[in-house]
Amino acid sequence: MLADLPITAQAGRLVPEVQLPGTARYVLLDFVATELPRWRDHPDRQPEASEQVLTAQLCSHLNGAARTCLSWVQFRTEVPDETRRGRAIDLAPQPCGVIVNIEGRRHTQFNMLIPIECKRLPTPKEKDRDEREYVVTSTGTTGGIQRFKFGHHGAAHRVGAMIAYVQEKTFPYWLAQVNSWIRDLSAATDSAWSSSDRLKRVTDDPAAGLCTLISRHKRQGDLSECELRHLWIKMN
Repeated sequence: MLADLPITAQAGRLVPEVQLPGTARYVLLDFVATELPRWRDHPDRQPEASEQVLTAQLCSHLNGAARTCLSWVQFRTEVPDETRRGRAIDLAPQPCGVIVNIEGRRHTQFNMLIPIECKRLPTPKEKDRDEREYVVTSTGTTGGIQRFKFGHHGAAHRVGAMIAYVQEKTFPYWLAQVNSWIRDLSAATDSAWSSSDRLKRVTDDPAAGLCTLISRHKRQGDLSECELRHLWIKMN
């Protein structure tokens, strides 16, 4: 576990530094995945449908859970993106009381370790909302995968994540639906999308109501390929 990794204090530092391998990001995402059903089923959690409220609830739960096993991590909502200051990341783990170095990149309490986007499935039926919002929007750049693929969110990161609050239908239904949207996008003339952007299921736990998936996306310009971990939690 990350909590057991050595912390080495260095002279002249106000806080200790932690050297972590690149796989630390995945351990952190595994922690979030483990806590998602516990958060949903917590007896004190009030039922909500709003994405913003659900994410605020989840953030509070993760901060409490992290105190016992990942005390060097804090979670925050609506964190300004590091390269697109006018945009905000829905949920972001950040160092707490330490400086974290991962693959040569230094993260302080002011830097996010992983950008996490949160979406509802299905997209709310409201004016000017696109049902494909988990993937893309016909106008603007508010689609979930779209934001990562085109560098609107998390351009400084090679690993990101998306949480889906699944409020209707099944995981197989949404996997087929999301991949059909991506297939249609890739078929368009001069499209930057391709079949390689499709999601692949990693695990499916019906008892916990949790499904984990992965997707990889080539990005334009000098941005490196982005890997997304998708954590889908059944809310009803």
